[in-house]
Amino acid sequence: MIDWTGLTPLDAHGTLMGRAEEHPGFADPDYVRRRNSIAGPAEGHRVGDPSPAVSYTASEHATWRTVYAALQHPQERFACREVLRARALAPVPADGVPQHEEVSDRLEALTGFRFTLAGGIVPNKRFLGAMADGYFHAVQYVRHPAMPLYTPEPDVLHDVFGHGIHLTDPLFADLYRTVGRAAARVETDDALDLISRVYWFTLEYGVTLEQGRPRAYGAALLSSYGELGRFARADLRPFDLAELARLPYQVAGYQPVLFTVGSLAHLSDLLHGFLDDFDETTRDRYHLPALAERGFMACPPRA
Repeated sequence: MIDWTGLTPLDAHGTLMGRAEEHPGFADPDYVRRRNSIAGPAEGHRVGDPSPAVSYTASEHATWRTVYAALQHPQERFACREVLRARALAPVPADGVPQHEEVSDRLEALTGFRFTLAGGIVPNKRFLGAMADGYFHAVQYVRHPAMPLYTPEPDVLHDVFGHGIHLTDPLFADLYRTVGRAAARVETDDALDLISRVYWFTLEYGVTLEQGRPRAYGAALLSSYGELGRFARADLRPFDLAELARLPYQVAGYQPVLFTVGSLAHLSDLLHGFLDDFDETTRDRYHLPALAERGFMACPPRA
């Protein structure tokens, strides 16, 4: 059996190293049908409309409990202090998969954010721009039960264990809105891709330093048992916009290169400094590469 908890589809040079499309989440036809039936209502869904309730199976609740139990110690050991404070208030139940609206009601009371329904990967303009209005696109399906500690695509566990913790905290919520306001001001694929890359290497895969030691704050790290245990052994580099824009990255698999900030206050200064006046001329003002010159993004095909 392939050990999907150690899958690294791309190495640091962007070379394909694995086959995420062979993960049972993509290859098991029964799972794919269930996944697609839960994702189906997202088609045509208006941002901000309530998410439909899902009748989760005993197996799906069991997968949730497995991941919940597995993540507790690694988060306590490897997450930064601000994340751990947010986790104490986050709507992350231990006993089973929550409904979107349950999570949203808790988040809205704390930071004004709500989940809005997604069926999978969402185009940059919609996904990023909705954050300006306090909506985070989240899916409802649960990862494959045979591989509960690794999924090649975001699922409800990723969204709640990662972004749900973030959006409990005012500092993180402010950064999501900062990203959203920048995306709402631009239209070109070039500008939106640049914002997406900054979002990816910070709020999804960001690392901060506490007394010189790397600590995870990115949502993708917080929701990944395997990656929490090995992110400190990745190629950790100081945050650098030009390098970040040129770097290949993959939606599925462990990230070979991660960027660090000195603190979350440092992160806030960096993102506000870059995004508060972001427009279609920002790339040229910062002498950043054009879209065609940036590292490629890879993700496995979805049936």
